[in-house]
Amino acid sequence: MKTTGFHHVAIICSNYEKSKNFYVDVLGFSVIEETFRADRNSYKLDLRVGECDRIELFSFPNPPQRPSSPEACGLRHLAFQVENLDAAVANLQSQGVPVENIRVDEITGKRFTFFKDPDNLPLEIYEK
Repeated sequence: MKTTGFHHVAIICSNYEKSKNFYVDVLGFSVIEETFRADRNSYKLDLRVGECDRIELFSFPNPPQRPSSPEACGLRHLAFQVENLDAAVANLQSQGVPVENIRVDEITGKRFTFFKDPDNLPLEIYEK
């Protein structure tokens, strides 16, 4: 699998307004897009970090504390951008790495999937 860089870093926060203030007003990241997802009672805030780096800041009602469940406070996952998602999935599977079903991002329309590292950290591959 050949990666072309990071696509984004996703963070789930326990207090959306406080975290939004910190990342925007304190750290100076610019807002790309803010989306409220009513079906999840959740915000997704896309932030520009530098020229082409991105943080996705998520809020969820009462997120559990964790290092392993993907919908919890802290680092959600790391996402790696790939040219060809099908080839990347095939490469991982050929090496015995379980990969989730491919999904489509409801906001961007891009395809992605998840797998885990040896310590159960969720990792994502996101098609360019």
